[in-house]
Amino acid sequence: MRKVGSFIGDWWRLVSPYFRSEEWPYAIPLLLGAIALTLGAVGLEVLFNEWSRRFYDALEKKDEAAFWREILTFSWLAALFIAAAVTRFIVSPYLRLRWRRWLTGRYLAHWLDGRGYYRIELERTIDNADQRIAEDLRFLGEYTMQLLLGFISAVATLISFLFILWQLSGPLSLKPIGLDIEVPGYMAIAALLYAIVGTFLANVVGRRLISLNFMKQRYEANFRFGLMRVRENAEGIALYNGEQREMDMLNMRFADVFRNGWRVLFTEAQLTLYQAGYAQMAIIFPYLVTAPRFFAGAITLGVMMQTASAFGQVYTALSFFVNNYTVVAELRAVMDRLKGLGEASDKKPATAIVVEPQAGADGIGVEAMSLALPNGQTLLQDTTLALTRGASTLIQGTSGSGKSTLFRALAGIWPFGKGRVRMPAGARVLFLPQRPYIPIGTLRDAVKYPDEHSTASDGEIVEALTAARLGHLAARLDEDAHWTNILSGGEQQRLAIARALVFKPDWLFLDEATASLDETMEEAVYSALKQRLPGATIVSIGHRPSLRKWHDRRLDLQRAPGEVGRLVEAPAPA
Repeated sequence: MRKVGSFIGDWWRLVSPYFRSEEWPYAIPLLLGAIALTLGAVGLEVLFNEWSRRFYDALEKKDEAAFWREILTFSWLAALFIAAAVTRFIVSPYLRLRWRRWLTGRYLAHWLDGRGYYRIELERTIDNADQRIAEDLRFLGEYTMQLLLGFISAVATLISFLFILWQLSGPLSLKPIGLDIEVPGYMAIAALLYAIVGTFLANVVGRRLISLNFMKQRYEANFRFGLMRVRENAEGIALYNGEQREMDMLNMRFADVFRNGWRVLFTEAQLTLYQAGYAQMAIIFPYLVTAPRFFAGAITLGVMMQTASAFGQVYTALSFFVNNYTVVAELRAVMDRLKGLGEASDKKPATAIVVEPQAGADGIGVEAMSLALPNGQTLLQDTTLALTRGASTLIQGTSGSGKSTLFRALAGIWPFGKGRVRMPAGARVLFLPQRPYIPIGTLRDAVKYPDEHSTASDGEIVEALTAARLGHLAARLDEDAHWTNILSGGEQQRLAIARALVFKPDWLFLDEATASLDETMEEAVYSALKQRLPGATIVSIGHRPSLRKWHDRRLDLQRAPGEVGRLVEAPAPA
């Protein structure tokens, strides 16, 4: 019972916000319409049940006039049923579509807000957040509507046909077994007992599906992610002749899919075997128990057929969870994955590096900053740093000393640390990482990124590309492509430089942003930055000694493995 309560509680917390949101003028009428159509379908089944009694009585009596009258009645009942079915096909899917749109917007905002997506990837708290948003949100609406409307239909059917069955079945005498007892409405009681036992046994057979379906989603997503990695890193794999290694990795991931898939298949086969036997027994059961009264002349053929039909409806209603056990198991897995995504997105670090604007400031100030790795190892502690406007700064240090982590902390995205970074209010700041992010789209949009409100003309973009030694791309501004797969590493870094020339930042931070360029090309792009952005203050992280001549100040980040590092002022460049 506790598990049922937990299931309903989790389901309610995931489902109810949509119907209380700004979408409620659409959501609630659509939901009520879907429920009304479901209840209407039950009402039609009641009418069909009554029709079957009259129809078979007409056949038994060879009453031709009554036969054709019932055929006409069936025609308009069938027309109503078809119209209701078509309407249900529109109303419920449209509700699910709007619901999915709202959920997707909400989860995307939650995932991206406060850079939760970045923190999740750093901490690896959950797997495949993209799959949870793309697929699990769709499944949540589909399974919820399927089960909700199915449950409402089952309850309405049960109430309607249990009453009919109670009236039709009559009393059952137990004198043949030596008991002077009559059981009223015995068919209704038999249907109840049949379904209760069936539901219990279905739970025993199929409860393993909950955990198996949870793992199914994980393994499938891991396999797709592996395929995507091969596609996106095709050149590197080809250069390393790494096809066999990738094949082994993909086969290993698919082996998880196969093993879990076989377990799901075997469990579902067991459940199907039970459900099929359970359903077949239900077909013949009502005829067996009504046959004695029919052959004794106590009931007509029409009553016998109506009783069998009513038993079938009651049995189906009471077998709702038997027939939908797989869906319930899949919904439980979907809910667990969405709950995990929500909790991971909500999780905030105990401490944080606060980046705040400071009116009237002429530089960037770092106060009492401490940085750590995700495993808790401290990189810097209580560090103070002042970056003066107009004085370009180069930060160097050995690999692994924490330079890129400091870069991320200055950008305000590193979640493992504490301290304060004061930025001049209203300053335009741009951070260029070693591996630039280039969105799929036109080259024009790639150069303007991330400034979606940029008013830069095509002429300015072409000038920036030319200055970054990418003039050969000037004629391709309108080309829509996956530029990361087209441009070399060096070209991607130069595109980022062109992006900076278009953005015109007041402060420009570069983290190994020219590492893929030779020294001649590096000199060309730094010269372009200095000439075209005379008002920008440049802060660079890099290893090459050749970078020193472009900066007025140098800082060394000194840290031995496993120890706390420190920023040391290096002698001024000669």
